[in-house]
Amino acid sequence: MMFSNKSADLKRASTSCPFGYHLLCLVLILLSWIENVFAVVPVRVGVVLDMNTNVGKMGMASMNIALADFYAKNQQFQTRLALSIRDSNGDVVSAAAEVVDLLKNEEVEAIIGPVTSMEAYFVIYLGQKAHVPIISFTATSPSLTTIQSPYFFRSGLSDSDQVSAISAIVEAFGWREVTLIYVDDEFGQGIVPFLSEALEEKDVTITYRSTIPSSATSDQIVAELYKLMTMQTRVLIVHMADPLCYSFFMEADRLGMMSQEYAWIITDAMGNLLNSMKPDVMESMQGVVGVRPHVPRTPNLEQFQENYKSELTVFGLWAYDTITALAKAAENVVESIKNASFLMPNTSSYVTDLENFGVSSVGSDLIRALSNISFQGLAGSFRFNGQELQSPPYEVVNVVGSGVRVVGYWTKKYGIVRELSPTTQVSTSESKFKSILWPGDRISPPKGWVLPVNEKNLRVLVPVKDGFSEFVDVSWNSDDSTKVQGFCIAVFDEVIKALPYGVPYEYVPYATENRTSAGSYDEMVYQVYLKKYDAIVGDVTIIANRSRYVDFTLPFTESGVSMLVPYINSNHKAWLFLTPLTWQLWLTSFCAFVTIGIVIWILEHRERDSDFTGTPCHQIGMVMWYSFSTMVFSQREIIRNKFARIIMIFWFFVVLILTQSYTANLASLLTVQQLTPAITDIQALIKTNANIGYQNGSFVEEFLLDKNFNPSRLLPYNSPEELNELFINRSIAAAFDELPYINVFLSKYCSQYTIVGPVYKTDGFGFVFPTGSPLVSDMSKAVLNVTESEIMFQITETWLGDSSSCPTTSYSASNKLGLESFVGLFAIVGTIAASFVVVDLAIFLYGQGNLLRNADLLVRGRMTDLYKVFIERYRSTPESTPSPAQGRSGTTNGRGTRTVVPLN
Repeated sequence: MMFSNKSADLKRASTSCPFGYHLLCLVLILLSWIENVFAVVPVRVGVVLDMNTNVGKMGMASMNIALADFYAKNQQFQTRLALSIRDSNGDVVSAAAEVVDLLKNEEVEAIIGPVTSMEAYFVIYLGQKAHVPIISFTATSPSLTTIQSPYFFRSGLSDSDQVSAISAIVEAFGWREVTLIYVDDEFGQGIVPFLSEALEEKDVTITYRSTIPSSATSDQIVAELYKLMTMQTRVLIVHMADPLCYSFFMEADRLGMMSQEYAWIITDAMGNLLNSMKPDVMESMQGVVGVRPHVPRTPNLEQFQENYKSELTVFGLWAYDTITALAKAAENVVESIKNASFLMPNTSSYVTDLENFGVSSVGSDLIRALSNISFQGLAGSFRFNGQELQSPPYEVVNVVGSGVRVVGYWTKKYGIVRELSPTTQVSTSESKFKSILWPGDRISPPKGWVLPVNEKNLRVLVPVKDGFSEFVDVSWNSDDSTKVQGFCIAVFDEVIKALPYGVPYEYVPYATENRTSAGSYDEMVYQVYLKKYDAIVGDVTIIANRSRYVDFTLPFTESGVSMLVPYINSNHKAWLFLTPLTWQLWLTSFCAFVTIGIVIWILEHRERDSDFTGTPCHQIGMVMWYSFSTMVFSQREIIRNKFARIIMIFWFFVVLILTQSYTANLASLLTVQQLTPAITDIQALIKTNANIGYQNGSFVEEFLLDKNFNPSRLLPYNSPEELNELFINRSIAAAFDELPYINVFLSKYCSQYTIVGPVYKTDGFGFVFPTGSPLVSDMSKAVLNVTESEIMFQITETWLGDSSSCPTTSYSASNKLGLESFVGLFAIVGTIAASFVVVDLAIFLYGQGNLLRNADLLVRGRMTDLYKVFIERYRSTPESTPSPAQGRSGTTNGRGTRTVVPLN
C-alpha cells in the first residue's frame, strides 16, 4: 500500500514539477541500492543434538556464545547464521527425521551434528544428496571417513588420531599383551582396526576383545568383568563414552579390579570427560591412565571459561570453533548465498520424504570455503586436512584423587615426552613420563599379566630320553607318579625361584602310554605351538626353524656342534719322520739345497785351488755333496769366493731355522702328541663315505644332511654307552653332537676320543614358551641372574661333573709345518744368491771384452769360446793359458765358417 501511494504522489509531482520528480526517483534508487548492499543476509543452519546429554547441552551453549562473540567482533559482515535447533533424543531414526525436516522444510544451507557416529552415518548420505555440508564435532568413528563424501566435515578429532599415542604408552612400559574393551556399536568398532594395526607395529598382541552392548545392564557388565578376571592379561584398554563408562568403572572397582596388578588405559572418549565426571566415578577410576587432545592455554580460552561458568570439555570448544569456521566460510560466499535456492528434482508424485527435497545451489561453494578456513580457535589450531580436523599433540593423563594430572605428552614428531618444548627429543622409555600413580596406589608400573585365577598350574613339557639322563631324567614311581630331575630341571627350578612373583607349575613327560618318548624334539616344540602345553624344559637347542613357531628364553648353556673321533697311536707309523713338514715344504727345501750347490759351483769353480774342479761327474758330485752337507754343517771344502761366503752366511741361518723347527715338531709328535685323531677334517670324512653317528631325535641329523653327508650313512645313538659301542665295533668313523653331550661323553671316555675340527656355533639350550608369552621376558632376566650366580656352578658340578678332571683337547686339522712359515727366508736367500751370481757373471763378461769384440768370429763362435773360458779350470800361470782366439787358426771358407784347431 505504501509503494502504491508513493507511485500516485510521483505521478502528481511529475505533472506539476518535472525536475522534482526526477530528483525523487534518483533518491529512491540510491536508497534501494544501499538497502541491498548493507542488508543482513541470513544463513539458515540446522543443528541436530541430543539435548538430554551433557555434550548436547554444552555444545548448544557454546554455539550460542560463539555466535554472539563472533558477530560482536565482526559487525561489518553481511551474513548472519540463523540456527534451527532440533533434538535427536539420542535416537538414530529421530536424528534422520529431523535432518530430513531441516532439508525439506527449512532448506538449510548447512547442518551441525548429529552427536553420535551411528546417527551421522545415515545423515551424511542425506547431506550428500542435498549438497548440504554436514559438520560434526562429536562423531569420532574413523569408519565415517570411508563414506568419502565431500559434504562431510569433522570439526572434532577422529578416534584413529589417538591410536599411535596409546600404542606408544604400551610400548614404553614393555607390555606385550593387552585386552581391548569397547562398546559394541559403530562408535566402538570404528577404532578397532586402527588400534590393532598400531599395536601390531609395536609387536603387541591383543589377546582378547571384550565387547559391551551400548545398553548393557550392570549384570552384563559384571559378567564380562568376571570373564576378564580369569585371563592372564592385566593391561586393559577401554574405549567407551558416557554414561556406559561410568557404570563400567564403578563395577570394576566394586569387583576389586582397580588393584595393583591391573593397568587401565582409556581413550579420549573418556579422557575428554574426566574434568566433568562425578566424584564417585572419579573415585572408582584411581590410577587410570588415558589420553586426550592437548588444548593450549590462551587468553581467549580463559575469557570463554569465565563467561561459560560451568564444567567445560573439549567438545564445547570444538562446538565454539565450528560456529566460527562456518560463519567465516558463509561470509566468503555471501554472493552465492544471496542467490541461494533449492532446486527440486524431477520426481514422480509417488515419492517418500527422503527423496522429496531439493538440492542446494550453495553447497559446492560452501564446502570449498570450509576447506580453506584456517584460524586459531579455542581448542587450538583449526584447519581442515582433507575434511578432517588437523590432529594436535595428545596429553597423557593420570587420575589421582579428585583430579587429573598430566604426566606426559605425545606428538607425531617426538613420540612420548615430558614437556612440549622445541628441544624435546623422542623416546619410548617410561622415564619420559612424570611420576604415575597406578591402581592400588602402586608407584612402579604393573608387569601387565598374572596367572589366571581359575587356571591350573603351568603345564611344563619335559622330554623322555633313553640316554644322557644327566640333562633330563624322567622316572615313574609305583603309584604312576613321575619323578623329574636333571641339569635342565635344576636350572629351571632356580629360575622360577628368581622370578619376582610365584608361578605354580607341574612337569608333564612327553611320553606314550608305554612310557617311551612320544616323538622328536621338533614334534615336542610343535605341541607348544598348538598351545597344548605352556612350556618345555629340557635340553632343547635354540635354532631358527623352531623360533618360527615358539619363543625361547635366553640360553642357559653355551653350545655348538662339533665332530668326535677316536684316537689312533701315531708312533708306529713307518714314515713318521716325514710328518713334521708338508710335502710342499719338503719339495721346496730339496730344490733350495740343490740351487745353493749350483750357485756355489758357479762362484767357486774358477777360483785358484778350488775344490769344485775336475771331471764333470766329480763336479756334479761336489755340488750335491756340498749342498746337502750344510744340513748338518759337516762340509770341509774351503770357500774362496767372497760372494759365495756371503751367500753361505745367509744359507746357514736358513738351514739352522729349518732343522731346529723340524727337530722340535718331530719331538712333539714323538712325545706330547702320542695319540692322533683318526680323522682331522670334515671334508675328508665326506669323501671317505664312512658311517657317521648322531644323537637320535636331535637337529644334528638335519645339520649333517645340509653338509652333504649321505643319509644312508647316518647312524643314530641314544646314550654315551651306545656311542662307545659304535666306535668300538667300527660301525662309525666319527660322530657329530652338541658340546654339552660331547663333554658328558668325554668325561667317561676321555682317553679314547677327542674333538676335532671347528665348532659350528648354535645358541645353546633355552626354555620354550608359546609365541607372545609374557613369561619370556621375565624368565630371560631370571636366567641371566641364575647363570651369573654361584648356584649355576653348583648345579653343573652336581649333574655334569667337574670337566677339569678329564680335560678335552680339541685337535687342529693339521700340525705340520708348511711352506708359508719359511717362504720369507727362502725369498731372502734366493734374492741374495741371484744378485751375486748376476754380479759375478757381469765381472766375468767385462774381463772377456776382447773375445766379445773379436770380429773374426761369428756370434756362435764367440759364445762357444766364452763358455769354454767360463768352465775352464783356473791355471796357475795365466800367461800359459792361451786365449781361445790365440789358439785358433785356419781359414774361412766361402760360407763364412772357418776351421778351428783345438788347444794342445
